[in-house]
Amino acid sequence: MTTPEYKSALEAAIKEYESLGEERRRIDKRLSELAQSIGTLSRLVGHAPSVPMGITDAVRLVTRAGVPLTPMDVRDRLHGMGFDLSGYASELSAIHTVLKRLNEAGELRIIPKPNGKDAYLWQRPVKAIAIGPEVASFLRTSGHFHDKPAKKRKK
Repeated sequence: MTTPEYKSALEAAIKEYESLGEERRRIDKRLSELAQSIGTLSRLVGHAPSVPMGITDAVRLVTRAGVPLTPMDVRDRLHGMGFDLSGYASELSAIHTVLKRLNEAGELRIIPKPNGKDAYLWQRPVKAIAIGPEVASFLRTSGHFHDKPAKKRKK
């Protein structure tokens, strides 16, 4: 393969990577919506809803809906999908702890609200970083690399 062919293959791989990340975000959102619908419908037909997962995974599921959620919103959505929070002395304290940890892990980001109460938003899928965000951005807009040699890092 020639250098232009490698560049073309790299550009195609980056585009596919980002496209799949966007598709995953849409799927995550729909899964979150369906989990809440299943919990509600289960109760309406007389089934005791239960979600076989831990609180961290349940919070991940509801926050993947793609809208900023306050801890109270998260609690309401967890209840809506049938997640049992009765084992926690304080539901909101447990939720705050999970949200804080997911934020620190980079899975959520904090969205300040005018009323002073923060909301949390699921991070969008990552962009291709193996080549650096500047190069990926340039590729997406122009389809070409800068042919400048990379700067050497100081030790």
